Amino acid sequence: MCIFVLHFSLVSDKRYKIAIQKHFNGDITLSILPHLIKPAFLGALVLTSLPAWTAPRLELTGAIDAAIENDPWLRQSVQIQDALLEESIADGALPDPRMTLGAANLPTDTFDTGQEAMTQATIGFTQRIPRGDSRQLASEKKQEMAGVQPFRRENRRAQVMESVAHLWLEVWRTQQSIELIEDNRALFQQLEDVAEAGYTSASMGSRQQDVIRASLELTRLEDRLTVLHSQQASNRAELAEWIGPDQAKLAVSKDVPNELLRVFPLGWAETSAEALIRHPSIRATDQLIDAQSVDVDLARQAYKPEWSVSAQYGYRERAPNGQDRADLFSVGIGFDLPIFTGNRQDRKLNASVARLEAAKTERILQIRGLQAKARAAVARIERLDDRIELYEQTLLPQMEAQASAALTAYNNDDGDFAEAVRARIAELNTQVELIQMMAERAKNLASFRYLTSDTSDIPSFSLNRYQD
Repeated sequence: MCIFVLHFSLVSDKRYKIAIQKHFNGDITLSILPHLIKPAFLGALVLTSLPAWTAPRLELTGAIDAAIENDPWLRQSVQIQDALLEESIADGALPDPRMTLGAANLPTDTFDTGQEAMTQATIGFTQRIPRGDSRQLASEKKQEMAGVQPFRRENRRAQVMESVAHLWLEVWRTQQSIELIEDNRALFQQLEDVAEAGYTSASMGSRQQDVIRASLELTRLEDRLTVLHSQQASNRAELAEWIGPDQAKLAVSKDVPNELLRVFPLGWAETSAEALIRHPSIRATDQLIDAQSVDVDLARQAYKPEWSVSAQYGYRERAPNGQDRADLFSVGIGFDLPIFTGNRQDRKLNASVARLEAAKTERILQIRGLQAKARAAVARIERLDDRIELYEQTLLPQMEAQASAALTAYNNDDGDFAEAVRARIAELNTQVELIQMMAERAKNLASFRYLTSDTSDIPSFSLNRYQD
C-alpha cells in the first residue's frame, strides 16, 4: 500500500509549495503502526489535493471594472453637470419682458370712452436689465459648479477602487485562510485517528488525554472555519453591492495583484501639501472656491443700479363731434438707487467674503487630513513589511523546525503528544497571521493609492482607464 504525505511550507514568494513523500509498507501490524501513522502529522492525503476542474475566478481588476461601470452615482453626477450647464445658459439670459394692458383716464360719470380727450386704451412693454454684470456672473457661477462634477467623479472612482479593493482583499484573506485550514484539517483528523489507534492498542504509549486533545484541536479548527466562512459571507454580501450577487459568489484569484504587493520605494512616501493639491477631492474644492469667489463678485454688483426700459402705446377714440384724435406713445427708463447699503449690500458682501474664506479653510483641513492619513498608511506599510519579512525569513522557519523537532521526538517516544500538537497549531496560526498581514499590507497600499490619487508616479492598476 502506498501512503502519500504532504508537507506545506510558506516560502518567500508567498505561495505554498508541496513536497510529496511516499511511504511504502506491506501488511500493517500493531508493531509497525506507530512508524506509519505518526508521520501523518506532516500533511494530508494527496487525494485531497488532486486538481479539479478550474472554475472562473474573480480578479480584482474585474471587480473594480464592474463596480465602476455599474455605479449609479457616476451617472447621477453627469446628470447634475448637464443640469448646471443648462442653468448657466438660462441665468445668462435677460429676464422676460412684461406686457401691460389697460384703460386710462376713463370719465367716472359716464364711462364713455369718447367723452374725454385723454381717455385711451393702453398697451405697454417693460424690459428689466439686471445690475451690472450679474447675468454673466450668474452664468459663470453655474459653469464653475458644473466644473466640480468631473473632479467629484474622479474622486468617486478612486473611492470605489479603494472600497472594492478592501472588500476583495477581505474575501481573499478568508479564502486563503479557509484553504490553509482545510488542508491541515486532514492532518488533524489523522492525528485523532493515530491517538485513538494508539490508545486502543495500548502499544504506542498514547493516553486518553491525547485522544481528547486531538479531538479538541479538531473541534477548534471547525470553529475557526465557521468563523471564517461567516466573515467571508459578510464580505461577499458587501461586495455584491458593487458588482452584483452573481460575481460576488465567485472565488477570488489566488494571488494579490503585483501593484498591491510591490516594495515601497523611495519617493512613494511623498505626502506633502504641495503634492496633495492634485488629489481630485482637493481639485473639486478648488473649483468650489472659484464658485464662491464669483459669489463675492455677484454681491458687489448689488451696489450698481438695476435698469428698466418701458414703452407704452395709447389708443384714443374719435371725439363726440367725429373729429379724429391722435394716438399717444410713451417711452421711459427707470433705475433704483442703492444708496442705503449699510444693512443690505454691505452685509451680503461680508457674508460672501466669509463663505469664501470658510471654503479656503476647508481646503486646508482637507489637505491636512489627506496628509495625515497618507503618512499613517505609509507607516503601517513599513511596519507590516518588517513583520512580513520577520515571519518569512525567521519566524516561520523556526516554527517549522520546532514542529518537526516535536514530531521527531514523539515518533521516537521521547516527546509529549500535546507538545507536538501545540507546535503544529502554532505553525498553522503563524501562517494564518502571515496571510492576515499580507491582506492588511495590500489594503493599506490601496488606501495610500486613493489618498495620493494623481499625485505621484505610482502606476494605477485601473484608474487610468476611467478618466473623463
